[in-house]
Amino acid sequence: MSLKVSPLAPHSYPDMPPIAGVSLGAIEAGIKYKGRKDLAVIRFSEPAIVAGVFTRSKCPSAPIDWCRKHLQRGKASAVVINSGNANAFTGKKGAEAVAISADAAAHVFNCAPESVFLASTGVIGEPLNAEGFREHLARLNPMLSEDGWANAARAIMTTDTYPKMATQSFQIAGKRFSVNGIAKGSGMIQPDLGTMLAFVVTDFPADHSQLQTCLNEAVEPSFNSITVDSDTSTSDTVLLFSAPEPASSVGSLPDNALDMFRTALSEVMLELAMLTVRDGEGASKLIEVTVSGAEDDQSAKRIAFSIANSPLIKTAIAGEDANWGRVVMAVGKAGEPADRDRLNIYFGDVRVAFAGERDPGYSEAAASAVVKRQEVPIRVELGLGDGHAKVWTCDLTHDYIAINADYRS
Repeated sequence: MSLKVSPLAPHSYPDMPPIAGVSLGAIEAGIKYKGRKDLAVIRFSEPAIVAGVFTRSKCPSAPIDWCRKHLQRGKASAVVINSGNANAFTGKKGAEAVAISADAAAHVFNCAPESVFLASTGVIGEPLNAEGFREHLARLNPMLSEDGWANAARAIMTTDTYPKMATQSFQIAGKRFSVNGIAKGSGMIQPDLGTMLAFVVTDFPADHSQLQTCLNEAVEPSFNSITVDSDTSTSDTVLLFSAPEPASSVGSLPDNALDMFRTALSEVMLELAMLTVRDGEGASKLIEVTVSGAEDDQSAKRIAFSIANSPLIKTAIAGEDANWGRVVMAVGKAGEPADRDRLNIYFGDVRVAFAGERDPGYSEAAASAVVKRQEVPIRVELGLGDGHAKVWTCDLTHDYIAINADYRS
């Protein structure tokens, strides 16, 4: 399946700074795709502290089960990621495949299988043949390098049309720290505690509890605030690793150090999330939905997702039709407190509805000009309280159907 690059793709990719003791790479393993790399590794020279968040799907993949089981150990020596096969809904065969994969990595990287974290993405229900992984990883091992971020990011792609990378650096007491992240995701996107696959590495020293708390906080306004098609994957995984230099200690840093790391982490995760929704399958427009004046933030977010997930709204934006009545519909169906006669709706800065009816100064031309943009802001004011939320989605085009009708071919 040949996919054209999303018109919302970035014009350039960041230079990912090396993180001491962290090496990456990818190799062609022939899992599904021909002529492209599909098996990626992140390797830590010393065990890294690890935190993670995962899908809440009741049908999680075998790698999810493996990662959850071993997360509380708090240490990771390597991450092995394959694309083309999700190893989900594969029963005992799936569990055997993850065990084989972890054993293969443990043998090649001289570590405990329990310190190997695994992730898979691709077709659901197809058994993953991991018998060749030891050979593939042995060939890949000498090719791992500190500048292998782009190779790894490309290898984990499925229907993605571009690799997703983000980085932030900050200085504390004259020492520079980095936060690097890669992600993949294009369809089956409405996350619940994560989105598809994302891997973030820092050299900032943090313990497991700090790392997990920071990750939980950063997920909500980023990966948990995007949707492409309202579908939650069986494989959603976000893993965060702290791989500091051996001499580093969080205790030797100033009191504001953790806050600076938290800010950098949040920026990286938001950027990765935005790159994901911009690469929504078949997308031609980015849609930003802001809801204010709800009874609370949770209610605002549910209403925002009701708008962002509406096929009628997404297809109207794809067709550049300023059909604001569909926004009224989505607010009303959300099941959250709303008062029709207090409702205000904006397309960009153009108020299209006011106090429960069409705005007195409504201009179809002005509203249409907004939806012709590549980035379309929709804002809803409920007038009930202080609740606020912002989510992002993309339009729904003919290409989304074409991609998913042909996905297994």
